[in-house]
Amino acid sequence: MMKSSTAGEEDSRFEIRLECQGDVPKTHFKPRARKTLSARRWKAAFSQDGHVDIAASLALPATYGQQSAVCLLAAYLGVHPSIKGVVWEFLLGCFDPNSTFDERNKLRQRRRFHNKLKRNYQSFWVEGKIEVAEFDDFKKEQYETWKAECQNMVPSMGNGKFITAPIIMDDDQMIKDLTTNADSGDDDGATSSIDSVLAEKVTQWKLGLHQIGLDVIRTDRALVFYESEANQAKLWNVLAVYAWVDHSIGYVQGMNDICSPMVILMENEADAFWCFERAMRRLRENFRSSATSLGVQSQLSTLAGIIRAIDPKLHEHLEELDGGQYLFALRMLMVLFRRELSVVDALYLWEVMWAMEYNPNISSLYEVSRSRSDVAPNENAVSRMDTKQLKQYGKYERKLIKTGHGDQKSTLVVFLVASVIEAKKKRLLKEAKGPEDVVKIVGEITASLDAKKALRDALKIQEKYLRKASSSFCFSFVKPSFHSHMHAHDLGFQTWLTAYSAYLCMQAKQL
Repeated sequence: MMKSSTAGEEDSRFEIRLECQGDVPKTHFKPRARKTLSARRWKAAFSQDGHVDIAASLALPATYGQQSAVCLLAAYLGVHPSIKGVVWEFLLGCFDPNSTFDERNKLRQRRRFHNKLKRNYQSFWVEGKIEVAEFDDFKKEQYETWKAECQNMVPSMGNGKFITAPIIMDDDQMIKDLTTNADSGDDDGATSSIDSVLAEKVTQWKLGLHQIGLDVIRTDRALVFYESEANQAKLWNVLAVYAWVDHSIGYVQGMNDICSPMVILMENEADAFWCFERAMRRLRENFRSSATSLGVQSQLSTLAGIIRAIDPKLHEHLEELDGGQYLFALRMLMVLFRRELSVVDALYLWEVMWAMEYNPNISSLYEVSRSRSDVAPNENAVSRMDTKQLKQYGKYERKLIKTGHGDQKSTLVVFLVASVIEAKKKRLLKEAKGPEDVVKIVGEITASLDAKKALRDALKIQEKYLRKASSSFCFSFVKPSFHSHMHAHDLGFQTWLTAYSAYLCMQAKQL
């Protein structure tokens, strides 16, 4: 269930501790009557049985004209606090807009409950009271079942506490011993192999639990909400379960910044998990990394290509400073400006971005794909779309489709970062003499970034970029040499990592 709130309660849910009020970024966005997407207007978008007609024209002030609900969200500068959580669930693809109230309620309950309810469903299935497909769906989406699996491995989980000290050493011998124990017994070779893989998964998961705890302590610690250890434990639970479920990615620092607002907005822990899980569909590839590469390098290279296309002089200057790899933008891309903006401004930015990127088919497409980047409409589907269907897409997504770039993987946040870099162009060209200077100059946006203005500038940059891309008959972002240079042993890469690490340390000391 989403936490209820009135217009004035936005500040109470994200209230800043008195002693921290001078240490957090200034909030620029202020919800205003008749400007945010209100509960009344949102309710009007539903049919009697619960279908959400995202493309429905709602009653707007004359200055806005007739626009879709998604466009309304962007035009009205964000979502009213009382409906923020439920709107996010639709924007992120937790629910299909074509589903009914009853179907969504069943899905919500299915996602929440655990083995006891599973046994009831199993008996219903055996007795023929539910369809096989419904029982299979039920087995796939149960937060409490996954949490129960985690509790079996870490019994203290779920008691309102969380782990901040290692519970397993990163020691090859111990991992080997665990695997050996799993392999012992009279099982056949196939079972032993499965047990061995499971033991390795358990070990890797346990190795990261204390890091989640350490990051939870640091997450939004200026907020009154996280003075409560129970609320910190709720955040830890969601992140720990996610790391168990998405074991190929696991937990990576920065996920805590994405998850925290969901935990605050959603009263039910399972609902917070599913909102976070859907948000991670958009972001998870950024968090994938190895000893020689960063998962976010794809977006970094896209960013480099955008700046090279719209401002060759600035790009050339950054390249001369070993900044052609754009690692200074890493944090903005990975955590969607959470550290650069106040919490309220960040949430406004997110929901407007999600509205602009909205794909009405995202929920059903997620059933067959794990990542948001894989759900873009293909060329044949685009050619069959009529004007009414196109109106269901968000403004940013619709523009990509209309210009023939519907399969483009770059998200609006990349153009947002480009707008920040462009805003600092004069200082970068004049003052930046090395990578440390670039990190410092770009990092200074923390105190002054206006999310609303940055969004407008980002759309202008996208427009300019698409024009240049169309005129050159090319939509290529990256020089062939870019990725080949983006490795851990590369001197430029190491220089940037050193400078960026120093900047992060400086920021941490200021908190």
